[in-house]
Amino acid sequence: MEAFSKLTNMLLHALETREPTVDLLDSFVDHWKSITNYYIETTDDSRPVRQTDIPWRLRQMLDILVYEEKQQGVEETGSCIEYLLQHKLLETLCTLGKAQYPPGMVQQVLLFFSRLLSQMQKPLLQLVNVYRPVQKLIRLCALPGSNTEKEEAQFLLAVCSRVKQDPHTLRYVLEILDQPAARTPTSDQSQLCTQASNHRTEPPLPSSQSGSSVCSHVQSESGLLSVLLQLTKSQRGSVCLKAYECLLLLSSLQSGSSGEILCDHTQLAELLAGRLLELYSLLPLENLDPGEVQNWPHTPWSSQFSRCSSELSSESADHMTNFFSWFDFLDHLTREAPEVLAVKLAQCVHQLWLLDVVQPQLQHTCEQVVLVCTSVLCAVVRLVQSWTLLDQLVHFLLRTHSLTHLLLQRCDHISDQISMVSLSLVDELLQKPHRDILDVLVLSFLQSRSYLSPPAAGQDDRHTETNEDSDDLEEDPFFFSDSLVSDSELLPPPLPQFSALPQSVLGSAADVVNSFLCLVPVQVRSAQLLQEGGYESYVHDAHTLVTQCQSLSLTWDWPLSLPPSSSSSSSSSSGELEFLEGPLLKVLFDRLGRVLEQPYELNLQLTSVLSRLTAFRHPLLNEYLLNPYIHLSHCARSLFSVLIRLMGELMQRIQSVSNLTDRLLNTRRHLLGLDHSTGLEHQTLLRGLIVLEEFCKELAAIAFVKLPLDPSDPPEPPETSETSETSETGTQ
Repeated sequence: MEAFSKLTNMLLHALETREPTVDLLDSFVDHWKSITNYYIETTDDSRPVRQTDIPWRLRQMLDILVYEEKQQGVEETGSCIEYLLQHKLLETLCTLGKAQYPPGMVQQVLLFFSRLLSQMQKPLLQLVNVYRPVQKLIRLCALPGSNTEKEEAQFLLAVCSRVKQDPHTLRYVLEILDQPAARTPTSDQSQLCTQASNHRTEPPLPSSQSGSSVCSHVQSESGLLSVLLQLTKSQRGSVCLKAYECLLLLSSLQSGSSGEILCDHTQLAELLAGRLLELYSLLPLENLDPGEVQNWPHTPWSSQFSRCSSELSSESADHMTNFFSWFDFLDHLTREAPEVLAVKLAQCVHQLWLLDVVQPQLQHTCEQVVLVCTSVLCAVVRLVQSWTLLDQLVHFLLRTHSLTHLLLQRCDHISDQISMVSLSLVDELLQKPHRDILDVLVLSFLQSRSYLSPPAAGQDDRHTETNEDSDDLEEDPFFFSDSLVSDSELLPPPLPQFSALPQSVLGSAADVVNSFLCLVPVQVRSAQLLQEGGYESYVHDAHTLVTQCQSLSLTWDWPLSLPPSSSSSSSSSSGELEFLEGPLLKVLFDRLGRVLEQPYELNLQLTSVLSRLTAFRHPLLNEYLLNPYIHLSHCARSLFSVLIRLMGELMQRIQSVSNLTDRLLNTRRHLLGLDHSTGLEHQTLLRGLIVLEEFCKELAAIAFVKLPLDPSDPPEPPETSETSETSETGTQ
């Protein structure tokens, strides 16, 4: 027993010695020499590496390195890691892995590198004998026919995670060593993304060839980034997920000059945009359903790795999912990336996809191509959340003059489908937080207020004009006849939250609301036939819509009062300034004038756009779209004047419709799904009439929500500005 105790004490003393490095180093060297001896002694080239002791030897070497590091101080370097670096063991392992001898050796090398980078705490990637083998091993990844994608993805994730911890090592893994920024034709093109592409006389047919020609430059990028992009195409979900995560790790580096390095020294932005173009070119535009594309749901990029593959899923649906998933990934990446990289990526998307591919398709003569392409834009505008991507989309749609004019013209296209999808695109744009959208589409044309006749420019004449307009409307038997409109159908008492406002303000709001309510004559109203509510049923939705629009415009620094009217200055000149309502308002008013002749679904989309425009709290929009009492110049029209003319046409058309009340009731029941009978006569006319009735109630509700907070009778202009600013400051 005494001998056993002495032996035990000797072993414990040996383990507790302060200099275990000699034993660790000997063991480390022995394991390495055993690996090298295998190549000297073995002649069987076909024996797989798993049937040798090489994997075990590599694990033992790694365990020794990790253990040694834990025993050392922060600033100390162990003898084993020094041996590994001085004798270039990693270089040798890389060579053995490349030779694939024994078979499967590259897999073991990848595992060793992955564990080394992830388990060692000291920074290693800045060491030349580490980053050079890592660079060589990266080039062995994502090769055609590779059977080690899992290990490759794990190795690359370890590399990118280490770069995330030590951003200064980004240059080493990307093989950028104090080189000047490489100027490539592609990078030069990306700087021109803000310019419109040249006009094409005959746009080419959409095909995968257009995609391959545009993104052929991405093949010139070698190394980590191209390898990661290649692995995003893997059929294995776990491999794809790791590749996506690696790209996010690299792109989200915020410290130092990481963003500038990725922007100026690599083709990362071109690679990512090229992948979007590649996926888009796979979409079978001729066979896709435009409605399905337009309403495509949000597809988070990470969801594609967790969803179960469905045998019923069509090939086109898979292509759509891949495209929108990648777009969501780019959207997420640009929100996480440094600004310089996010802008570069958005510009590349603008140039390589929007200008080079989408614009020719929008200008194509094939209706199906135009429909699907516009539907894709609708979905993309709706789904985008990154401001930099949104800015480039807005620039493409609204600052490319020929394209902007074409898209707005198509809101009044001979094809109802193209008109609907074009209106939907405008509707989606109006819901995005970008000031240029309203400025370009509407406000820039209203700024001069040349829609007013010269007498209406003076603030002193406002009340007089209002009274004159009221007298004119009261003389119209269709709108203000005692036999048609009773007091109970006019504006109800104000809501409690507005009861504290001055009576003059409530009175002006009531006049505006009643003007819209009285537009539709009583004898053609049908809501009460099914005991549906009046305009008050729209107040809640109107309040929600106005609140949404207000939240979008909070940071846009809109004026609180109307600008001076150009009509006052033009009244003293020989000629009156001609009012140009702009292409959007023109097509909207033209379409509104044909509500009685258009399909029901198209009318719904049209009134949706108009309602959203009226919901924005801008003094010019309030005056032009919601004030029925302004004096219009001879060449101008407003929303209210278009509705008045439309009502006059309506009263003429219904003369030929017998049993109008019954037909209206049946049409309403049919639209509500209560009556499935078909073959209704005058269906388009009756549906258009119902849309008009509901639209006027919606406008009245929007006016009711907005006008008490935006007085229609402000004081003189100088006082109005000061008073409004004081009021806003007090509210805040």
